Amino acid sequence: MTDKWTTADIPDQRGRVAVVTGANTGLGYETAKALAERGASVVLAVRNVEKGERAAAQLTGDVTVQALDLTSLDSVRTAAAALRSRLDRIDLLINNAGVMYTPQQTTRDGFEMQFGTNHLGHFALTGLLLDRMLPVPGSRVVTVSSTGHRIRAAIHFDDLQWERAYSRVGAYGQSKLANLMFTYELQRRLAPHGTTVAVAAHPGVSSTELARSTPAALRLPLTWLAPLITQTPAMGALPTLRAATDPAGFGGQYYGPGGRHEIKGHPRLVTSSPESYEVAVQQRLWAVSEELTGVTFPVGRPTRTAAPSASAVTG
Repeated sequence: MTDKWTTADIPDQRGRVAVVTGANTGLGYETAKALAERGASVVLAVRNVEKGERAAAQLTGDVTVQALDLTSLDSVRTAAAALRSRLDRIDLLINNAGVMYTPQQTTRDGFEMQFGTNHLGHFALTGLLLDRMLPVPGSRVVTVSSTGHRIRAAIHFDDLQWERAYSRVGAYGQSKLANLMFTYELQRRLAPHGTTVAVAAHPGVSSTELARSTPAALRLPLTWLAPLITQTPAMGALPTLRAATDPAGFGGQYYGPGGRHEIKGHPRLVTSSPESYEVAVQQRLWAVSEELTGVTFPVGRPTRTAAPSASAVTG
């Protein structure tokens, strides 16, 4: 594997269809841009359609926009139905959109905002679109996590919605841990089908709008440190792009920046926290997510397929 992987290493994407959530700005925009430039037909799945149309106008190639509000399961279902009606196949579903460090608030369905948006919204969308991917050899579900998944690393089943004692940092960490657990359990379920794989990525520390809800006490120090610890959205998108397109990739892998502490740098295979590989917790989270969203996947839980592990994904 190359140590300096860039968008120049993305194979020809002509004939492939990619759906990218949160693609009107930041990492999602750069991901969509690179895929479109390599020939993919790209759908920008965004909450603000007007901003999405402006983003699409700046991109070259076959780029369209689909309204999608991950804070509303009704919107997720409507978007999935619209995508299913217009797309016969989906090669890449890139679950990129997210919120971070939001004040205590809930989605329209009453879920804690970060857990509901980052995990449950994408869980539901993936389940509703997966049958457009299963017949497509080489199709991939790429879910964007964060090094923040290590923060208070646990799925708080006794208070999933953080109603008793809210921590915006802890809730963010839970949502990003859920992204990884979802990826690993999804891969276990996809493995017997042999066509679609699930992969995860994280952008390190990138200069995007995601941190707009960062508490004021942290915002000023981060502003001073930003030139030293952040990278551009284009660089931050590279782990996602590699996870989506590297021919050498396989299911259950996790990509992140190759620099010190995975803060910045060219993408490489990395490992997630020990907690993220706990199979029983992954399966419990899956069952709870199906119950909360009302979405059942067209792939069942296998009985003898090995789970992804730290040793399996380091390469």
